Amino acid sequence: MPNLNVNKNGLTPEQAEIVTQTLPVVGANIEKITPNFYNRMFAAHPELIADTFNRGNQKQGAQQKALAASVATFAATLVDPDAPAPEELLSRIGHKHISVGIKPEQYPIVHKHLFDAIEEILTPEVFQGAVRDAWDAVYLEMQRVLIDFEKGLYDDLGVEAGDVFRAAHVVSREERGDDVAVFSVKLDDETPVSYLPGQYISVRQTMPDGAGQLRQYSLVGGEEGVLTFAVRRVDASEDLPAGEVSTQLWEKVQPGDAIEISLPAGDLVLDTKSDDPVVLISAGIGATPMIGMLDALVAADSKRDVVVLHADRAENTDALRAERNNAVSALVNARQQVWYEPDLMDLTDVDLPEGAQFYLCGGNGFLQAVRDQLAKRGVNRNNIHFELFSPNDWLLDA
Repeated sequence: MPNLNVNKNGLTPEQAEIVTQTLPVVGANIEKITPNFYNRMFAAHPELIADTFNRGNQKQGAQQKALAASVATFAATLVDPDAPAPEELLSRIGHKHISVGIKPEQYPIVHKHLFDAIEEILTPEVFQGAVRDAWDAVYLEMQRVLIDFEKGLYDDLGVEAGDVFRAAHVVSREERGDDVAVFSVKLDDETPVSYLPGQYISVRQTMPDGAGQLRQYSLVGGEEGVLTFAVRRVDASEDLPAGEVSTQLWEKVQPGDAIEISLPAGDLVLDTKSDDPVVLISAGIGATPMIGMLDALVAADSKRDVVVLHADRAENTDALRAERNNAVSALVNARQQVWYEPDLMDLTDVDLPEGAQFYLCGGNGFLQAVRDQLAKRGVNRNNIHFELFSPNDWLLDA
């Protein structure tokens, strides 16, 4: 995997001081900056909202602010000498970019419209001249690091920038309960596709209005050129729209149908070369990357100490229970514990192996609660790796 080379001395002292002074006001106005930015960008480039950005996420205010907030978060790490280099943040962004085929020429589009939005919200009197120049330096450093990192990822895949989507077809579909379906797909050209345990693919579906909407799904297995992933249908609620891609996959896609998928990406991956104990912690459909990791451990006949901890609504909604049980049974040093509502995952009395690597996937609230519990148990933060499948998952560190 390519390296991330952040130049924490990339700003001049004057620029660093300006960013330090203006960072609080930029952060305080993210909620106003975000809609202004997206309205500007999508008006100038409607193809981005149709075929790159997830429209469902755009309708959710908390998730919509992710891109602007990531720039502010990156700025904070540059101007704080005690802040760690933001490799985790950038790696997560870079892999998401690969999964949707972001190209270098798209960065200046975001730069222009984001900074024009900031200038309008903060007023030109505040965000012009030396102030905008200083923030330009922040963005250009972030852009440089991400473009270099993503080039390395594209090179590892053996493709040109953005060329990650492939024609495939569905070879099987299995429904699990009322809202989960497990799909197995194969590339039309039958090219073998390798992936690391825990990675995901993007699935692109053409909507009735012609838009090509994207959604990421973790791989739960795959052999002889077949990739398998689980889809939970996302129904509309009072506050959130229905998931466009998940709904269409659930309602329409059957064995034999054409489907478009990306090459695998994702940095929440099991270190298969390590002998460290492994603790896999998930909630709901967050079990999917954990199944991929368990699949790899079983395939390697691993003797590692493995602890599997899962929380779900009920036994009948625990869609990947069979795969998890089979894997735990097949591993000589594995054990598991499951919590069903109304019980919440409580790690107080769980035997956590010394020196373990922890892999977490679930909703924002779940991850925060689990990470707090692990901190109380004295687990080293560097041993905790997480994935949220939400555009603003890096804000968990804010």
